[in-house]
Amino acid sequence: MDVKEVLDKYGNSPGRLLGAMLEYQRSKPQNYLTEEEIKAFAKETGLPVSRVYSLVTFYSLFSEVPRGKYIVQVCHDVPCHVNGSVNVVAELEKLLGIKMGETTDDGLFTLEYTSCIGCCEMAPAMQIGETVYGNLTPEKIASIIEELRRAGK
Repeated sequence: MDVKEVLDKYGNSPGRLLGAMLEYQRSKPQNYLTEEEIKAFAKETGLPVSRVYSLVTFYSLFSEVPRGKYIVQVCHDVPCHVNGSVNVVAELEKLLGIKMGETTDDGLFTLEYTSCIGCCEMAPAMQIGETVYGNLTPEKIASIIEELRRAGK
């Protein structure tokens, strides 16, 4: 899939740009947008490159660096923090063998912090792709990671 192809699907209006860029990024094995691709989105939509670049740098769903197939985003807002997101991060780092901000050697997982994911009642929580997981325990985290490892290979 190329930039023009995804914009043909979504329409090249600025209002549809976020969805188009997100689908395009997710279609790539390393889950990121290059500078050339950002410029191509700007050209095809008639927006200044600075405007498209500001979207990429503002939203945590986008990245300009290669990442894993699964982006594991741990909420670090107050409700999750007071309910143990620190323990979630420690468990993920142990299971994945990486630190926050890193990608596993096999390219399957990238571990990131994110702002509120809108499920404070299920704190602590994390999001992987479009799926939100809440009320996390070490056992639940291990099960989720194992399932994704099996699916990802």
